[in-house]
Amino acid sequence: MRIEKIMSKTNGEILIPKPESYSDCMELIKSDVYRQTGHFESTWKILKRFLWHNDNPVLFWFRLCQYRGVFFRLFCHVYLKVSRKANIYLPPMTRIGYGLDIGHGTCMVINGGTVIGNNVCLSHFLSIGTNHDTPAIIGDNVYIGPNSSVIEDVCIGSNVTIGAGSVVTKDIPTNATAVGSPAKVINYDKPAQYIKNPYPINIS
Repeated sequence: MRIEKIMSKTNGEILIPKPESYSDCMELIKSDVYRQTGHFESTWKILKRFLWHNDNPVLFWFRLCQYRGVFFRLFCHVYLKVSRKANIYLPPMTRIGYGLDIGHGTCMVINGGTVIGNNVCLSHFLSIGTNHDTPAIIGDNVYIGPNSSVIEDVCIGSNVTIGAGSVVTKDIPTNATAVGSPAKVINYDKPAQYIKNPYPINIS
């Protein structure tokens, strides 16, 4: 697994895994499933979860789209578009770390240039967008509540909670809880309190 280092105003370097093989993609898929279940599952059980059961497959196909094999990637792109019936717009070029948790698996728009760190929770009816090709950078262990918007080139620090219905238009510092429209920091008391089952990572 190759690691991409991205500079952020609030976090310094954010380390984002970049898969270079099918096994790398499966490692990222397993990290996403771990966030939901709290335990490691076999490749076969994960395939049954997404291909035969009713689990939302958007994140599954998103991860596989990052595989470098040309024909396999094209196949996965097709299935990613089909799986968007849940109304989740998550372009394959989006840079996302280990252990993404998409709450309720529905209604979400994420700009393809967005950077999302490790062990992040994104809730339903979320919009991360930009009109100037300057999307947000989100740190590690961040929870963003439902009906929230993250606008333009803001940096959200690590261990941050964004309350439901917030509109983030300015940088949010590390370890903060922010709410409102526009979002304002209300305390630093319980950083990352809603990050359940964080995937254990060791990257440097």
